[in-house]
Amino acid sequence: MSKLSKVKPSSKLRQNNMRKIQFENNNFYHIYNRGTEKRNVFLNDADYYRFIHYLYEFNNANFNHNLSRNIDGGLALLNSKSKNSLVEITAFCLMPNHFHLILRQLQENGIAQFMQKLGTGYTMYFNKKNKRSGSLFQGTFKAIQIENDEYLTHLSRYIHINPVELIEPGWKENGIQKWDKTNEFLENYRWSSYLDYIGIKNFPLVTNRGVISSCFQSEQSYKNFTNQWLNKDLEFIKEVILE
Repeated sequence: MSKLSKVKPSSKLRQNNMRKIQFENNNFYHIYNRGTEKRNVFLNDADYYRFIHYLYEFNNANFNHNLSRNIDGGLALLNSKSKNSLVEITAFCLMPNHFHLILRQLQENGIAQFMQKLGTGYTMYFNKKNKRSGSLFQGTFKAIQIENDEYLTHLSRYIHINPVELIEPGWKENGIQKWDKTNEFLENYRWSSYLDYIGIKNFPLVTNRGVISSCFQSEQSYKNFTNQWLNKDLEFIKEVILE
């Protein structure tokens, strides 16, 4: 189990954004952002692959930018022998116009460094590919501290269920109506860490799943936990979700 506090995050912490919050080593944070003007920032599979590759590659204090290198749409290049991680990526989910990350800071200023590399690198890639210029994301990324295990597990579940919006746009208001359809969709949605959490190898090198997985007896238990989502759970984490 993690050593997180059992105290629910204060409203003051919930209201903090990246400009105010003081990132501390070994603490967990929900990091999220969306495209400027809510525009799509992932247009095809190559974009998703590129961002996920950057999640791994830029999470390295020893990494020197080399953004001109081709990436073949997979993670075959993830073989750094000098990995010096800035953060621990606990969970992630990419949606067409936004992303969610759960990060634990490992080094002083690690989250800020990592997010600067990630935002700049992906924006450069996207703009060059699409012959555009200017900001891609909606201002500075948002960050909320996660202070207890219950919050962490509920938030991971919300993040992993988030893609259901693509097939059931009203799920947050009306609940998930067809779990069979939902499970089939989620198990074929590659752009999150959910598959690795339920034992389907997808991008296992990107995340460290130990803290959340330790809260469950098995990968099937985490899947069962996901399937127990109720609308009241959205109320529990409503202060730390992207709306």
